[in-house]
Amino acid sequence: MQKIKNKYFKYWEQFQPRGIQSTIMAAFTMISISIMLVLGVVMYFRFSASAKQEMIQGTQKLMEQTGESLEDYLVNMRQISDAIYYNVIKENDFSSPKNDIRQGMNLIYEANRNNLRSIAIYNNYGSLIAAEPVALQKEDPNVAKQEWFQKAVGKMENMHFSTPHIQNLFDDATRRYYWVISLSRAVEITDHGESILGVLLVDMDYASISRMMKKMNTSNHGQYYYLCDSNGEIIYHTRQIQISNGLAYENSAKVAKYKDGIYNDVFEGEQRKVIVNTISYTGWKLVGIIPSATFTHGMFNIKYFIVMLILLMAMMLVVINRMISVRISSPILKLNESIMEYEAGEKPEIYIGGSLEIRHLAYSIQHSYEQIDTLMHKIVLEQTERRKSELDALQSQINPHFLYNALDSITWMVEGERNDDAVFMISELAKLFRISLSKGRTIISIQDELQHAKSYMNIQKIRYKNLFSVVFDIDPSIHNFCTVKLVLQPILENAINYGLIDLDDSGEIRVSGKLQDATVILSVTDNGVGMTEDEVKFVLTDSKHIHKHGSGVGLVNVNNRIRILFGKEYGLIVESEPDEGTTVSIHIPAVPFTEENRQILEKGQLYTKEKVSGLK
Repeated sequence: MQKIKNKYFKYWEQFQPRGIQSTIMAAFTMISISIMLVLGVVMYFRFSASAKQEMIQGTQKLMEQTGESLEDYLVNMRQISDAIYYNVIKENDFSSPKNDIRQGMNLIYEANRNNLRSIAIYNNYGSLIAAEPVALQKEDPNVAKQEWFQKAVGKMENMHFSTPHIQNLFDDATRRYYWVISLSRAVEITDHGESILGVLLVDMDYASISRMMKKMNTSNHGQYYYLCDSNGEIIYHTRQIQISNGLAYENSAKVAKYKDGIYNDVFEGEQRKVIVNTISYTGWKLVGIIPSATFTHGMFNIKYFIVMLILLMAMMLVVINRMISVRISSPILKLNESIMEYEAGEKPEIYIGGSLEIRHLAYSIQHSYEQIDTLMHKIVLEQTERRKSELDALQSQINPHFLYNALDSITWMVEGERNDDAVFMISELAKLFRISLSKGRTIISIQDELQHAKSYMNIQKIRYKNLFSVVFDIDPSIHNFCTVKLVLQPILENAINYGLIDLDDSGEIRVSGKLQDATVILSVTDNGVGMTEDEVKFVLTDSKHIHKHGSGVGLVNVNNRIRILFGKEYGLIVESEPDEGTTVSIHIPAVPFTEENRQILEKGQLYTKEKVSGLK
């Protein structure tokens, strides 16, 4: 039973899930990883939003600073224009010598020559009245048809800023061409005391604005800035030449309609942020473009930081989870080990430790095992008593039966006046009953059992008038082994009554004994009528299919007594052929006959092959 339990336990253990320590650690690790992933995602989006906001705020701040610089520059240009208008044009009559006018214009030009290319005054027909520095006007520039002139005449109350263009009014002796932005306004010119309409033109050096814009566009992550007027005409762009040649495009016309602020825009399939800042006095739009890829590039360091942080936290959590799982599972594992040792047949103390719940469980298991041990001991005692009672009952069936047959034979001899035979038979009967009684013992030596068999056969030979012969072929080495008493006599009785009764004087019974693989084999062979295969099949079942000429107990009785005491691995084996004879073999373990072994077997405590083989 214990072997079956152990085998079942091992089989069951193979299909169990992972140990509690691994389960706890895996659970904690999964929870920790989930929390870290959620935390990492939250941190990423939080930092991403913060980084985007900081980038946008940084862009706005830079645009505000640049916008202020542009406004200061344009205000300075307006002041120059006002100074010329109010200090030169208003104070002089252009019909008088123009030295004072040139001198005033020259002073203003020289004071601001780093930001100016030229100053010119035209009448309402587009004819040049005065210019600084002194230069020759190109032939037929057609000033009246130029955009800056028309805007100044059309809206006399405003100042007008043009888009960047090459200065094309005056010849330059150095043959250099300058990009300028023209500031034009309508003015009142006094000529011969009369007020006439004129146009003041101030050409600003575009290089100053270009330097400001280039300074902004130092980012190499796709972010850039450009400047356009209120109609979307490009004033400055990083790809201005490509745009002017049609190789690149910018949606400046759309952006020019935006008010100051931040906008989400899609241009050429790319999402981007558009930040608009209007330059005062001009209607110009300073535009900052932040492509979505710029945000992604800016998040690389944040991704790297978060990944490294998660890895560091993961390593720390693995160590912490290991410590926690060991602390939680250690008492349970110790309890499980003590239970497994108990189930393996050992008697260890059930481990009691850990938390209150585990200690309570351990106390309950220990109490259950104690109760099981008590019940098992009680059951063993009950089974031992029952087996002893069964053995005694079987033994009691043999003695009266044989005594009846022996006394019947003695009576028959006395009646036949065979006194010597009767005396010999009574003497043999006395020997037989001395061994049969054996002080109430069930276990005797094989030597005594053989003596009992010889006395029995001497009685039977006299009774049957030497109708058969008996040969004992016994290996002396088996004499001092244990056996259940009276196992040969019923077999010999069956051999006589069933196998040889119908023969004349040719019957022979051979009793042999030998030791084979720690098993004692006692065989009774007769040359009688034998049995068929079907009869052999039922001979040890006490079935009504077999007609028994001997006792009503016979072979079934002997087989049951051996199996009760030594286990189902031992007992009788019957071999027979019709008209050839029968051999009945007794198989019992080779247990040395000692007082200690006899007492153990008498108590019926050992009845398995493993336990019997342990007797010395």
